[in-house]
Amino acid sequence: MFLAIDVGNTQTTLGLFDDEGGLVRGWRMVSDAAQTSDMLHARLWTYFAKDGVELAEVTDAGVASVVPPLQRAWWVCLRELLGHEPLRIDASTDYGMPIDMPDPSTVGADRIANAIAAVETYGAPVIVVDFGTATNIDVVDQRGAYRGGAISPGLMLSANALFSKAAKLASIPVVAPEHALGNSTETAMQSGLVIGAAAQAEGLVARMKAELGAPDATVVGTGGLARTVSQATDLFDAVDPDLTLRGIRQIWLRQR
Repeated sequence: MFLAIDVGNTQTTLGLFDDEGGLVRGWRMVSDAAQTSDMLHARLWTYFAKDGVELAEVTDAGVASVVPPLQRAWWVCLRELLGHEPLRIDASTDYGMPIDMPDPSTVGADRIANAIAAVETYGAPVIVVDFGTATNIDVVDQRGAYRGGAISPGLMLSANALFSKAAKLASIPVVAPEHALGNSTETAMQSGLVIGAAAQAEGLVARMKAELGAPDATVVGTGGLARTVSQATDLFDAVDPDLTLRGIRQIWLRQR
């Protein structure tokens, strides 16, 4: 089986794939840059034991990380577990998708994985909106080339800033309200956060479609908060929470 690991700034997502490419298990954990390879190995063992899966069944693994210390720790952990080097995704390697940017090395590993999985699943042109610590928008044009996109503060990053800096605004459930016009402090904040995130994505995607000359480009939502934001907009042709994990596996298949 193949273990895909997407290390974000706030959370790490793990997905276990069978030999046919089906996602059979998934887990989430906090991304803690202080964790060592031994600590990560112990956490893996706990997850697998809890779900009745043998860790020894993992034969290959791949990591897409935006946290360098954790990338190194996962690489050591997986190398010891597998007996060979795992896949490490970075922009310096050609994965079969042209990167049409002045400096391709600046593209994050998760954005590469998203783009490759999106084209594999939905074709090109395609636009991915990934709601994580940051909200990333990734664009693949009609030729199948990665063109870049946009990066903005993520929904929870904005929410936490609001909660910590505005003394009278307490923490609230981050859910989509029924109306944009909030009639209480709570619904006003939910409108600003969730519907605001949806409106921002709508506006950016509309401009990117116009600049691409691709009004019918497929739009895919992914990331931990994609389902929440999707309740406040009809922007998405698909909501695909496992897109990044599938992209890691797809890159591994191409590298084989």
